[in-house]
Amino acid sequence: MWNKIQKSNRKLPCPEADSLHHQNIQPETETVHGEKLALQWVGCDACVDNNGCMCDHSTQDLKSVVNEADVEDHTEANSSFAHSVLNMIGMLIGLGQLSSPYALESGGWASAFLLVGIGVICAYTSHLLVKCLEKSPRSRSYVDIGQHAFGSRGRLLASTFIDVEIFMTLVSYTISLHDNLITVFAGTQLRLPIWTKLSTSQLLTMIGVLIALPSLWLTDLSSISFLSSGGILMSIVIFTSVAYIAIFQVVKANHSIPVLHLHKIPAVSGLYIFSYAGHIVFPNLYKSMKDPSKFTKVSIVSFASVIALYTSLAFTGAKLFGPEVSSQITLSMPRHLIITKIALWATAITPMTKYALQFAPFSVQMEHSLPGSFSSRTKRIIRGAVGSFLLLIILTIALSVPYFEHVLSLTGSLVSFSICIVFPCAFYIKISSAQLSKFSLILNATLIAFGLLLGVAGTISSSKSIFTSLKRDHSARKK
Repeated sequence: MWNKIQKSNRKLPCPEADSLHHQNIQPETETVHGEKLALQWVGCDACVDNNGCMCDHSTQDLKSVVNEADVEDHTEANSSFAHSVLNMIGMLIGLGQLSSPYALESGGWASAFLLVGIGVICAYTSHLLVKCLEKSPRSRSYVDIGQHAFGSRGRLLASTFIDVEIFMTLVSYTISLHDNLITVFAGTQLRLPIWTKLSTSQLLTMIGVLIALPSLWLTDLSSISFLSSGGILMSIVIFTSVAYIAIFQVVKANHSIPVLHLHKIPAVSGLYIFSYAGHIVFPNLYKSMKDPSKFTKVSIVSFASVIALYTSLAFTGAKLFGPEVSSQITLSMPRHLIITKIALWATAITPMTKYALQFAPFSVQMEHSLPGSFSSRTKRIIRGAVGSFLLLIILTIALSVPYFEHVLSLTGSLVSFSICIVFPCAFYIKISSAQLSKFSLILNATLIAFGLLLGVAGTISSSKSIFTSLKRDHSARKK
């Protein structure tokens, strides 16, 4: 599941050039609205100007910065068709597998057409990103495509949405950690000082985050990527656990699924789009292929596989647990089974494997922007301290708004619709306007309207749900 990146022969002008230059770095190739989300590009001073970005921030060497005017890109593309398919599937499978049964039960079985339809649209927009790359060979990332289409404003807009998605995804992971730790340690009571108002569940979550916090101080990016590979293994364990319960009929699949809950479709659409959010790393996957012309086939095979997996898992979970299905399928599984305990631990461990690599883009960009007069040790301390502070902010938000399905839906609606549908179509229309047929123009304009409509409706719906839940819990605490 890992796309090995060859060593670069380039001279890196940033402060941590020497350490990065001699490492054989493997970026994470997993989804999670996120995992996948960490693979952004670092900006440099020249990128701010309207003159165009003069930096090649390839995520394949994870934020090494070079001047394209002077140096040729020597990164070797060595990913085969099968390897690329495995990488893309790995990017797309993440938190979506936990929420798909809940989403289907909430929206009704007819919403499965939306699940499949959004998957097909996302496969199409991944193709559009490649078309944009072909128009500008020097572009190597999602934000580069944004710059090519709309200049520095396009780059800034794409970068901002990616940063927001990463942050909100980490909040969702932390909420998932909270929910699963509660179940794993059900019945456990921790004695807390009289002055603290933390509950046992909040304290357990804090302990879990503190265990993961030292990973933010790692400077060996290869080690960070290796650590996060555990997330891919955990996803496989979770899916296998649900499949075991269904195949061996540990729980009878005798619940009926409602036809359609139309009023829930906006929120459900946010959950569905988040399941396919991998577009920010597709340009890097394309650039890593031995034969880039096969990317469209890779996309078709990968999305077809993931659509089939999500759909089967959604129907299985909804039939097994019915209206009682949790927003995270692992929380609905019979508690007394060993396989359930394994799945719960896998779900609880997954977030702790994510934090370091998710923060890597911020950390490297921060270290690059620090004054050159600072020593390497000082820069490491600053990046570690800032990363730790941001993680504590994420922990605070997750404990304050512990509503997994609503936060995940908000993430999908607020940013994923734009990143996966709206932006790729807009970029393509702008870059290829001279060659577009009338049909293609209408199709992409329709998809932009579709993405904006569901994005806005889903954002409003999920925001209302969060506000209602907060108000309800506040009233309950008063009583």
